[in-house]
Amino acid sequence: MGDATIPLIDLRQAALKAVVPEVVSPANGLLADRLGRPLRDLRISVTDRCNFRCSYCMPKEVFDSQYKFLPQSSLLSFEEITRTARLFAAHGVQKLRLTGGEPLLRKHLEVLIGMLAELRTPEGHPLDLTLTTNASLLTRKAQALKDAGLQRITVSLDALDDSIFRRMNDVDFPVADVLAGIEAAAAVGLWPIKVNMVVKQGVNDHEIVPMARFFREHFGSAVVLRFIEYMDVGTTNGWAMDHVVASAEVRRRIHEVYTLEPLNPTADGETAERWRYTDGRGEVGFISSVTQAFCQDCNRARLSTEGRLYLCLFASRGFDLRELLRGQASDEQIAAAIGLIWGQREDRYSQLRGQNAAPDQPGGRKVEMHYIGG
Repeated sequence: MGDATIPLIDLRQAALKAVVPEVVSPANGLLADRLGRPLRDLRISVTDRCNFRCSYCMPKEVFDSQYKFLPQSSLLSFEEITRTARLFAAHGVQKLRLTGGEPLLRKHLEVLIGMLAELRTPEGHPLDLTLTTNASLLTRKAQALKDAGLQRITVSLDALDDSIFRRMNDVDFPVADVLAGIEAAAAVGLWPIKVNMVVKQGVNDHEIVPMARFFREHFGSAVVLRFIEYMDVGTTNGWAMDHVVASAEVRRRIHEVYTLEPLNPTADGETAERWRYTDGRGEVGFISSVTQAFCQDCNRARLSTEGRLYLCLFASRGFDLRELLRGQASDEQIAAAIGLIWGQREDRYSQLRGQNAAPDQPGGRKVEMHYIGG
């Protein structure tokens, strides 16, 4: 493999130790980092594998048949994931998002969903439980996911044109099967469904209006289409600023056809700016981490499939929670270690990038998106 390849063994060796503080204080739901940001959202990667090879995430020339993914023994078990999520809930986490890789490739995922659905906040409320998928397996799994307790899904879809979509997923997967998966999810009540489109200049930016037209006409308010600026996640996707189509430009193109008006955010730390069609036919969102960084409100942590805690999508190293989970550490000690890690957090990569002051990553490497989810 070429120099751009980042073997996962390197990520494991680069892991930071999760330290249990000398004074173990109980979690009280009021945890904040050094910039005053609370911890509200935990994104859990359940697998590093995916059946697509999208160029902006897992380019085939790097993640080929010789690429060594994590062995099963390295992955957190469902019991370990649930234990960790329960401790995060004690610190104030209100939302769990299962991701990957492609999370539906993890065997018996509905069992994990059922376990997570039993968790409660300190106030006794169920957690918001959702999942991000490429929808390739959704038609056959939607009902089981819903029955297990999953509340909503987000589907990644970058084009409606079949030839463009097949080229972008790079495994010749048809767009019709993704749309069938969205239909299946809507039929069982996994909605409102969010559909995420990563927009890349000269590749699929001409699909912006067709995507808006299709979901507006066919699903209305049941689907929220969100446009994501192409981001410099990881180091294998060849990112450059001239590949980015700014959200303002995306919005302008849609507004020329369908009049939009802004909406207020539904929650603190929401990543997408919300807009709705003035005729009431649904809404769209814009995630602008390149041109309008939202670091100041970021309340998200990410747990990798092997138990590394990452404090930023653009981080290079995570903290090893698996060592504590598989050692003799008590729940109170692990919760205290999580509190110490978050309390020292000051990550704001996108904001610094926008100021031309983004921090250098060790060896120039950032963690790959398939490893910790988007």
